[in-house]
This record gives sequence, structure tokens and C-alpha cells, in this order.
Amino acid sequence: MRDTLITIFGGGGFLGRHITQHLTAAGARVRIAQRNIRIAQDVKPLGNLGQTQLIAADIRKPETVARAVHGADAVINLVGILKGDFDAFHHEGAANVARAAAAAGAQALVHVSAIGADAGSKSAYGRSKAEGEAAVRAAFPSATILRPSIVFGREDQFINRFAGLISSLPIVPIIGGKARFQPVYVDDVAEAVKLSLSDPARFGGRTFELGGPETISMAELNKRIAKEIGEDPSFIDMPDSLSGLMAGLTGWLPGAPITRDQWAMLQSDNVVAEGTDGLQAFGITPTPMAAVIGDYLVRFRKHGRFGARAKRVG
Repeated sequence: MRDTLITIFGGGGFLGRHITQHLTAAGARVRIAQRNIRIAQDVKPLGNLGQTQLIAADIRKPETVARAVHGADAVINLVGILKGDFDAFHHEGAANVARAAAAAGAQALVHVSAIGADAGSKSAYGRSKAEGEAAVRAAFPSATILRPSIVFGREDQFINRFAGLISSLPIVPIIGGKARFQPVYVDDVAEAVKLSLSDPARFGGRTFELGGPETISMAELNKRIAKEIGEDPSFIDMPDSLSGLMAGLTGWLPGAPITRDQWAMLQSDNVVAEGTDGLQAFGITPTPMAAVIGDYLVRFRKHGRFGARAKRVG
């Protein structure tokens, strides 16, 4: 991969920063395509001088996408939203990226979708992800499609979000407590992306579902986080009927804890389907949460790293 040029749409985000580190370490040049360039400023120092560059691009606007992929050897699409116009970003936007990559003569395309991408999904998010995958396949048949479960890591917006709530509330409501996840470590996903690009003949044209070594429910995950940060709040498992009503009535408000579509997503498990190719196909051993989250959740402890006192001897 040395000296190849790789365009990453949405590369300024959590996953994009880790992918950039893996690619620059392998000697690749990285072009970060982002709607808001300021979001991607932290990526610049991740490579050597001239190894990373930024370009303004909006996947909803084909002309900006074409500029961003000009001269690129490979393309990665990481763009995704949790609420808003799903079709514009997940379907039409993904199609724009795939068409532009093909027109530019890119040798490889990695499209990061999500477990739960399903044309028959109860959520608009899941349906739009499936439509995006279909559009990518039509425009760039040799694309590698990766479907990760919930991605965790130091800067994630999932584990950290719950840790923040648990550390500040005496009573914590749990929505979708029975929903199961298979959290996958961000660096494992980044490595899978890098390997997909380094060997498109092997990984191209295939779909992989990426999950960690452990399946855990939403309720169990909250309790695990609480134990990790030394908190013992009262957890209230909200009935689906009540949480669904709340999401329907308030989900449209800015800052709402959950939208109606997110509630619909929690009605299905977010785990790797049986018989599906996953991290093992890349030779990657999935990293367990227990090996990682303690290092970055320590900031939620009342006294940080000094929160756990050693027992007296004698």
C-alpha cells in the first residue's frame, strides 16, 4: 500500500481517525473528504509531512465527490447518520461515492455499512443501509462491504455516553434492555479496512459482518459499565410499550434521548449472523471489551485512577 492515495469519506470521525492511523502506518497517503473540514483537523498529525490531506466534500453532491476521488487508488466510505435524511446519505450518497470511484478508476472500494442493513427492516436506518449496499454493488461490483456491530474505543459515542449517564444519575432508565449487541473494537475494524484495500482480489465483492468475541444485552452492558466506573445506580428496565410511546412523542425534539427510528432498531439484535464471514476471515482475533474499556472509562470514576484504594496489609 506504500505511496497509494486513499480517499476516505467521513474520515474525520471516530472510526476514520483510526483507519487513517492504520493506513499511514502502512505507508499510504490519505485524503480526508469531509463536509466540515474543521472536524477533520485532528487527522493531519496522524501521518508524516504531506501524508494526509483534507478536502471539502458532501456525498449528496456528486461534483464534490468526483473532485475528492480524483487520482485516488482506493476509496472508503464511512458516512452514516443516526437521524435525519437516511436516504440522502446512506443510499443516494453511497451510490454517488461508488459511481465516482468507478469513474475515477479506483482499484478498490470499501463501503462501511452496519449489521441490521435489511430491506425489510422496521427502521428507516436499516432499510436505507440495505439500499445503499445494493447501490454500491451495482456501481462497483468488486467493492468490499463491511457491516460492524457497535464500535467501541476510547473516543466512541456509545460506551462513553452510557458511562456519562451512569456516573451522573442515581436512577438510570434502560431502553431496549433485551436487545443484544456484539461490540467490536475500533482498531479491529480499522485493520479489516486496511486488509480489504491491500488485497482486493481476495476481499473484493464480498460482505463481512464484524463483531467482537462477546454478545451482550443492553441491560448487561449498562451494568458492566457501572461496575467498571465504580457506580451502583438503580436501573429501571423500561417496557417497550412505554419507551416506544416516549420515542414517538419526543423523539423529534433536539437532544431527545432516543428517536422513534432508533427505538425500532432496538427491537432487533445487532449481532453477526450465523455462517457469515467476519473478522476471522481477515485473520483478526477480536478484541474483548474487558481488555480495553477500563483504560478509557477511568475518567468517569469519582477519583479517576485513584478511585480504587489498595487494601491494607496486616
